[in-house]
Amino acid sequence: MTAIKGSTAKIINLNQKMAAKKGDAPPEPHKGSHTRVIAITSGKGGVGKTNIVANLGIALSQLGKKILIFDADMGLGNLDILLGLTPKYNFSHVLLGEKSVSDIVIEGPEQIKILPASSGIQEMANLSKSMTAHLLGELGAIIDTIDILLIDTAAGISSNVMYFNAIAQEVLVVVSPEPTSITDAYALMKVLSIRYGVKQFKLLVNMVKDIQEAYEVHRQLKLVSEKFLDITIDYLGHVYSDENIARGVRQQKAVCDIYPESQASRCFNSLAVKLCQSQAYIPPSKEAPLFWKELIASKLDLNKS
Repeated sequence: MTAIKGSTAKIINLNQKMAAKKGDAPPEPHKGSHTRVIAITSGKGGVGKTNIVANLGIALSQLGKKILIFDADMGLGNLDILLGLTPKYNFSHVLLGEKSVSDIVIEGPEQIKILPASSGIQEMANLSKSMTAHLLGELGAIIDTIDILLIDTAAGISSNVMYFNAIAQEVLVVVSPEPTSITDAYALMKVLSIRYGVKQFKLLVNMVKDIQEAYEVHRQLKLVSEKFLDITIDYLGHVYSDENIARGVRQQKAVCDIYPESQASRCFNSLAVKLCQSQAYIPPSKEAPLFWKELIASKLDLNKS
């Protein structure tokens, strides 16, 4: 308990130091990165988002892509638990200045790389913009070595969730057919659209019984968004309800890893192929490839915070 309190105090102190520097100019952008940055998010918990991230990462890796998964659920990260991994360090050690991002990277199945989050440290779930930018700036040191960065955000519309979605090139919203999930997904996209200028979304419908159910969820969200929001929601695909997913969770293994011929695994493989065939959305103002630090500064409004 004493160690946790000590770490918490250090994080709070680092928050204060970063806040004191908020008037500084943002760091100079490097030459640019061709890394594709995809935030995978949801308005509601319990829709299988982290499972989606893990399996999609594996499926993309099997297509020859170099994948890094950033567990951005800072206070309650569990991607490592889902995959049966036991990281020695996590992002709290980076924020404390004890480790660099490259020090905490661990390898998962199919050679995917994972940046584990902390768990059980409340202050990590409420990082300031400056701290978020510091963390993402650290991530910039290794981003050029990968093809696709998958950001597994927490659920909901907290500031952390908004920040991590805002810095991505693409936002993939995971939703289930439940009415509450659909409503919360709409709320998430509304906030991202109005407050952060995100206008393009991809939709993945999880835990469906058939393709018609998935299409109906997309139809509902598209209908209401066209009426009240100036956004585009592209249907990426769906994942069927499959008991093999639950079996994998109990074994702390991804379904694509242990049941590659299952119905769910085939869905993930199709999603990975579709993602690779699609182009990353780059706003009209971005003529060059992704400028990581510049993107952070502009999306998080560091000059104004």
